[in-house]
Amino acid sequence: MELPSELTGVEARIIALVGKWFPTGSHKVGASFGCLVSPLVTGQFDPTVNKAVWPSTGNFCRGGAYDATLLGCESIAILPEQMSQERFQWLKTVAGEIIATPGSESNVKEIYDKVWELRRTRKDIFVFNQFSEFGNYLFHYDVTGHAFEDVIKTTAGGGKLRGVCFTTGSAGTIASGDYLKQVYPGLKIAAGEALQCPTLLLNGYGAHRIEGIGDKHVPWIHNVKNTDLVIAIDDADPMSLLRLFNEPTGRKYLINEIGVAEELVSNLDLLGISSIANVLMAVKLAKYYELAHDDIVATVFTDSEGMYQSRIEEARKQHGEYDEKNATRDYAEHLAALKTDSMMELTYPDRKRIHNLKYYTWIEQQMFNLDELNEQWYESESYWESTQKLTPKIDELITQFNSKVGLL
Repeated sequence: MELPSELTGVEARIIALVGKWFPTGSHKVGASFGCLVSPLVTGQFDPTVNKAVWPSTGNFCRGGAYDATLLGCESIAILPEQMSQERFQWLKTVAGEIIATPGSESNVKEIYDKVWELRRTRKDIFVFNQFSEFGNYLFHYDVTGHAFEDVIKTTAGGGKLRGVCFTTGSAGTIASGDYLKQVYPGLKIAAGEALQCPTLLLNGYGAHRIEGIGDKHVPWIHNVKNTDLVIAIDDADPMSLLRLFNEPTGRKYLINEIGVAEELVSNLDLLGISSIANVLMAVKLAKYYELAHDDIVATVFTDSEGMYQSRIEEARKQHGEYDEKNATRDYAEHLAALKTDSMMELTYPDRKRIHNLKYYTWIEQQMFNLDELNEQWYESESYWESTQKLTPKIDELITQFNSKVGLL
């Protein structure tokens, strides 16, 4: 899906892969498969014995529960209690157990704490942690990365890919940037987060409303040394644009007053809250680098408005019905007026500062290996390239597994 200049206000072409058409309505079901398949085909995970534990801020645990259901395996979904009700309602149809942890999408540590509790008290579980499982990284490096490449090569009008923008979350999707930078040298990879919880930008903390992205830590699978920018998005922007893009009056305003094509406006429900944040990142990157009409910025629409109808209804109850005055204000303040503030082009020390934040989560709290943390930085090229080369080996194991169980 390509967003026109009439909507974005920038000359650069903003192109996104749409996640709604995956089975769960989010591309995270692919990431959960990536985490699941390696332990499955190597015998570490046995779906006839183990319960699959999916720690998440929403879409990953939904994808994991879906994948596990296809195996006839019971799932334990873990997600913050303040996530949208649509997530919990959907999970009730597939997950054997749902655990709501304190807080919002910013409270990832509370999710980890619950995982440790389960490890101490249950012997039949197998944990799939999207923030540290390289299956998540590999799915996006290979599948999402190649999907982007295919789109860029076949898109009408040509153009050169200049940047990719992803709210970091588990740092899975940003792995597609690692692949794309190898294909398009000079590409800028931007990691996004909420301004209300500026972990990468300011070593900060807080809570925000951009659901599902997770923060207050740096994921183990984030190749920080390959990240070029950090872009923070004020959560008031995507929350306001969610109404503009989906309320009838907002859509009418975009068509009649801004001149956006009706066909495009009718598809704006393909953007969930974090998807809108990704668009705003792309706009800020295009403005920062003064990109022109033959430049392309790529991003993803992780999920759609279908996961957030309850948020729109909450806004109606809190702020009243949506009228043209609201639409005029929201477009002007939260999209047209977007500036290049709250973003940082990373220097070598900036990248190292962000990488060093991994220590507190993964070494002190999660007891990961310090030597490997150092290897990620000091031997980064060989570390990440050796990880990227695992896919053919996994594919061969999948083929062997399918043959043994009679699926081929």
